[in-house]
Amino acid sequence: MTSYLFVTWDGGGNVPPALGIAAELRRRGHTVRVLGHPQQRDAVTAVGLPFEPYRQTRPWSATAPVGNARWAWNYLRLCTDRAAGTDVTASLRREPADVAVVDCMMLGAIRAAQDLGVRQVTLTHTLYAFLRNGLDRGAVGLAGRVKGLAPSRLWDRSDLNLIVTLRELELAESVPANAAFTGPVWPPGAPTPVPHDADEPHILISLSSIYYVGQSKVLTALLQAVADLPVRVTLTTGHGVDPRQLPAPANVEVHRFVPHSQILPRVRMVVGHAGHATTMQALAHDLPMVLIPMSSLADQPLVAKAVARAGAATVVKRSSSPTVLRAAIERMLADGPHRTAAATIGSQLRAADGASTAAKLIEQIS
Repeated sequence: MTSYLFVTWDGGGNVPPALGIAAELRRRGHTVRVLGHPQQRDAVTAVGLPFEPYRQTRPWSATAPVGNARWAWNYLRLCTDRAAGTDVTASLRREPADVAVVDCMMLGAIRAAQDLGVRQVTLTHTLYAFLRNGLDRGAVGLAGRVKGLAPSRLWDRSDLNLIVTLRELELAESVPANAAFTGPVWPPGAPTPVPHDADEPHILISLSSIYYVGQSKVLTALLQAVADLPVRVTLTTGHGVDPRQLPAPANVEVHRFVPHSQILPRVRMVVGHAGHATTMQALAHDLPMVLIPMSSLADQPLVAKAVARAGAATVVKRSSSPTVLRAAIERMLADGPHRTAAATIGSQLRAADGASTAAKLIEQIS
């Protein structure tokens, strides 16, 4: 039996893969615990995993409504916070673990585990191209190098870099020798995705469970776009927008949350923000998409590019008018090659067993 420390942060699509792999390792008889932001306790313990809160890491909120500059600053500090490494060091000294599995964005935590000589796995919860082209070459990479946390050096020093996406969607021409693709990892306890069986025109609109600047404005434009369409619409706002603030037309149901596993089998297309987790879940149900990246700092523009290149999505700007949004939605609702492309990707996603593959790879280095 091997002991594992998973190190995560309170985001959106980064959490299900971490918990899914951790739960699979526990099912295999290993000892697993999770270190994360204090507000993650309920989500972690709900799947039966022991939880330990950060004590020194800077506070972080994925839902606080802040302006562009503050959001970018908070994001930069999250990725390059050396105090996360202090927490990892303290945790491993209180209760040693054989392997530390660390979110790819927690650079201080990765560095601390490596400095202690613990076998360390990086968990990449999106396209590898985002690590190289987004994080390493952007502000995070610059700040990291100043702080002695050069991202590419840390990732390349990992014993294993798990990339929880499809190799067929990856935009990077090559990946390092320590990298392995597992396919996506679904949330623990979620039903296995199936091809949708929607007969009626039904749309899901979901622009992330966390806050992004401009969400309310984009959601309002989308409501105007679908108001006169002969479709039924389910719209989820997540933490970032109060559903009561949105002027919903008669054909739209607005909720703060609806489990995607419940709604995706019953819709014909999805309008999303191109977050990796939601996008993979939609495609696993053979659903074409209209993608509206909400942040240039996140992985969303690259995820949108990858899915559009595969023919399963159309990408529009978040500043698009209701007229433009409506035209994009009508194209994706109709029959056409985009449905074949979505179904092709869907069959590949359903064939992948990401949690099991990841667990086996981690066991091999343990």
